Amino acid sequence: MENLASNYSHIKGWGIDADPKNDPTYPMRKRSNDTHEGYGDWERPTQQQPEVEVLHSTERPNLSSVFGTSTPPSGLSGMIRRMAFKHSENQYRHWLPLILADRINVVEGIIEDFKSGKVPNIFAEKGMKSDMKHDRKGLAEKAAIVSLAIAAIVVWKYGKKSGSRKY
Repeated sequence: MENLASNYSHIKGWGIDADPKNDPTYPMRKRSNDTHEGYGDWERPTQQQPEVEVLHSTERPNLSSVFGTSTPPSGLSGMIRRMAFKHSENQYRHWLPLILADRINVVEGIIEDFKSGKVPNIFAEKGMKSDMKHDRKGLAEKAAIVSLAIAAIVVWKYGKKSGSRKY
């Protein structure tokens, strides 16, 4: 039993990082504090200049060196994002509004498509062609759930107005 405790060779993959040539952190791990080859003479690249509004964390006083500018905040979702970025990243007041803003942004995108005369292809955008090919059962389940939800809403909204229904 003691021999087994000191010999881990029976565990698949044990000691795989023992060979420094197979360890991706090996060169970094072997550096000492006084030798930083490649760091001392490294020049920081110039800061990317923002051309649109870029939201950043309250924990970070400046923008990161590189950032995306393809989708600046706009509309109701942008207002919610601006509010969320006023709070620290370790709070629900930061993350939950960002999730809500993502959902609202989807609806804003569909409205924008209709405004520009484009009908969104929800079937393709949701990957239903792939679902038809690879996951018919899952697609049928999703369709059944959506149908039941719509039917429940219709029955609830337009059902008989009888005095026997209790709320």
